[in-house]
Amino acid sequence: MALKATIYKAHINVADLDRGRYLDGSHTLACHPSETLQRLMLRLLAWGLHADEALVFTKGLCDTDEPDLWIKNLHGGIECWLELGLPDEKRLRRASQKAEQVVIYAYGDHAAPVWWQSMKSKAAQLKNVSVVFIEDAVLECLEGMVERSMQLQLTIEGEHCWLSSEKANCTIVPQWWQRGE
Repeated sequence: MALKATIYKAHINVADLDRGRYLDGSHTLACHPSETLQRLMLRLLAWGLHADEALVFTKGLCDTDEPDLWIKNLHGGIECWLELGLPDEKRLRRASQKAEQVVIYAYGDHAAPVWWQSMKSKAAQLKNVSVVFIEDAVLECLEGMVERSMQLQLTIEGEHCWLSSEKANCTIVPQWWQRGE
């Protein structure tokens, strides 16, 4: 018998002081049996870092044609494609062609730098692609916040972010390996 996804509910209040954007979002997230809690929280963090009412979680792991999150316009075009992990060149190019903006959230202190060295020159050719690295220590801190029902506050200022819950506080400094146009 197949394992079922575990459902988590998260309410996140975002204060992005740089963009002057303040947003509350309530989300129901399905954690696929093959997904770690760290990755689940990274999806939620990615939503907060790009906070927009039009930004939605997709089928993600269950559909290889979709990213983890995206913003689609009224005509069905993809404005923003947010992907977690270490995509291969083919997937990166396809995302770049389909979306106006692509942001890759790379993670894994050992695997991500190796992946980046092999992808750096290829990604540089794709002007609408940004790559952000999130350290394992941050993911471990985020995992410590997981509850079936979460109340979170994300504050963004400069290159720093602070995510807090009743259980923990995390300081996040995303490392921008490439900033797309």
